[in-house]
Amino acid sequence: MLTPDIAVDLIVESLHMVMLLVLVLVVPGLIMGLLVALVQAATQINEQTLSFLPRLLVTLLALILAGRWMAGYLMDYCVSIFTRAATLVG
Repeated sequence: MLTPDIAVDLIVESLHMVMLLVLVLVVPGLIMGLLVALVQAATQINEQTLSFLPRLLVTLLALILAGRWMAGYLMDYCVSIFTRAATLVG
């Protein structure tokens, strides 16, 4: 039977998973954006499109490098959710 405690645990675990997967993609882009902003401030080049391409490339690289792990992590979570659902129902 699904109790409020189990529901809260499921929600907390799902939010933890979402934050972890998003951080893997967002943090490298933020770091690259900071580095590009420092270079732009030092050289006084204020072109917004100049900062977009490096952030895009770093985000794509992070997705390429961590994509397999992210998909595996998400699939493991889905399997655990379905396993829990089967035990809660019957």
